[in-house]
Amino acid sequence: MKHHKDGERQGPESGARALNRDFRRFEQVDKQQEYYLSEQAGVERFDDDYEIETCDLSGCLHGSEAQRREFAQHLGDALKDIGFAILTGHGIHSALYERAEILTRRLFEETTHEQRMAFRARRHGSVNQGYFPIRETTIIHPDLVEGWVFCRRAFDLDSAQDFDERQLWPATGFEAGFRQLVIEQEKLILPIMQSLLRYLGCDPHLYDDRLTGCNFGFRLNYYPPCEAGRRPQGGRMLGHEDVDLFTFLPAPRVEGLQVLNRRNLKWIRLQAPAGSIILNTGDYMQRISNDIFPSTTHRVGQPSDAESMAQPRVSFPMAIYTWEDEILEVLPGLGEPRYAPIRSEEFHTAITSKYYGDDYVK
Repeated sequence: MKHHKDGERQGPESGARALNRDFRRFEQVDKQQEYYLSEQAGVERFDDDYEIETCDLSGCLHGSEAQRREFAQHLGDALKDIGFAILTGHGIHSALYERAEILTRRLFEETTHEQRMAFRARRHGSVNQGYFPIRETTIIHPDLVEGWVFCRRAFDLDSAQDFDERQLWPATGFEAGFRQLVIEQEKLILPIMQSLLRYLGCDPHLYDDRLTGCNFGFRLNYYPPCEAGRRPQGGRMLGHEDVDLFTFLPAPRVEGLQVLNRRNLKWIRLQAPAGSIILNTGDYMQRISNDIFPSTTHRVGQPSDAESMAQPRVSFPMAIYTWEDEILEVLPGLGEPRYAPIRSEEFHTAITSKYYGDDYVK
């Protein structure tokens, strides 16, 4: 495979007509679905009948054992079916989401390109952390989004004496502004994982130690407004599956999220209620669940109306990972394992090499 001098892959596998199958050699879990990485006008079909399940988390957080079991069954059924669910009753105040949206816009709109480029993304552990310029989120597709990934080390969460936000943030104030949302969402990690383990018939506390103080990727996405009267070709973010155990995505205000229904290969437009959290499972989870919980394809498409096209879109998903030395292995009691045990870092970097280049695993 050829590489351009700036790292961009060249050839039949790249560009607007690329298919996910062109990159299947990088995958570490079974993915039979086939789709274009970019939206294809006049070719794709949409599923207007499928409704993503809404699951009320309050019973799990504050209810009885019976309510926790009921929630686990509801959530597990939803994720087993399509890998996505909408969470309500999570207890996080909407003001934190509103502040995060304002701060995300400020981060991209009030810093210069030179300031952002000083934090250009590079690998730290398993995860590519830092700033991604527009059209350079990956090397396989020119996404119309700027991104910035902050992992655990970017937040003053563990009272580390050597914490210095100037090493990871372009200006003071941003770390503190996002930190409370990260703290509140971190409180949901164990309840969600315990619910999924309970659904699978496992000890619900099997991952408690591994996910207490675990790593995560808090990603800020900024989609610039489209030029007046012009609808760019392709989507805003390529079709993909998340690499993690699961992702918390506070419902974006501006539409665009689309989920692939693998049963009919139609795209579902997902517009969740304000204040809710969209939850989806990723590759780590598909691996350890022996394919019970799928890593489901999703993307961000173009806005459907002129008003949405004229305004920026921001989102701030939080991807939950295990640390690099943890071993990912199929959970007990789920039948003959389809996957061998593997170190998290090896698993993670092998998959994400499709986004960052063959040498990413080195």
